Amino acid sequence: MAESDANNESNPPAAVDGEVDAEARERENYARREVAAEWQVPLGGRVYNVEFEHGTASGKRVLWVDQREILRRDWMFKLVGEDSFHLDGVRCILRVDPAPGFKYTYTLFVGGQAFEQFTERQARALKAWEITVREKFYRVVLEKDTLNVYLNGRLREEVGEFVDGGADTTFQADGNTFILHSRSSGNKRTGIVHSVTVNGAPVPEVEIK
Repeated sequence: MAESDANNESNPPAAVDGEVDAEARERENYARREVAAEWQVPLGGRVYNVEFEHGTASGKRVLWVDQREILRRDWMFKLVGEDSFHLDGVRCILRVDPAPGFKYTYTLFVGGQAFEQFTERQARALKAWEITVREKFYRVVLEKDTLNVYLNGRLREEVGEFVDGGADTTFQADGNTFILHSRSSGNKRTGIVHSVTVNGAPVPEVEIK
């Protein structure tokens, strides 16, 4: 029994070593990747970096999301077709089609929409601000229809407080005070104007694309 217990205690480090080796191999594979297509997908308060490798001789397909490998097919006789995956619970499809001159086109669909249509819709539905404070990057995203506020991809639970001319939503992160300001523009077409400050300084708004 004692020998069995000792063996059981020695197994976890081996498993950990295996995980470390796998992570090291993944980093090496990522460093050697040859990207055929790339997309920046704004979803769920953050932006996912999607990269696709396509070996036109072997049919190899590798899909990376934020530098993590989520799909790998090393050998495929059929060089065209579709692969599906999920981002923040939303189904995505990557389609490979033939093009003249032994080339290929790569199309991404997000939530049933072509990537261009999806980003156009997101640009109308979202507003985003980005800033670096004390060498740390912050991205604030507002969903205009739900009024949900995200900081670096995490949904904030704070509720806005009414102030003169609108409302302020205050939240803290790493000792920094962020405030989402919502003010009436006085114009029906313009509607509500949103801005963000951190520690009293304005945060630049960025384009959703």
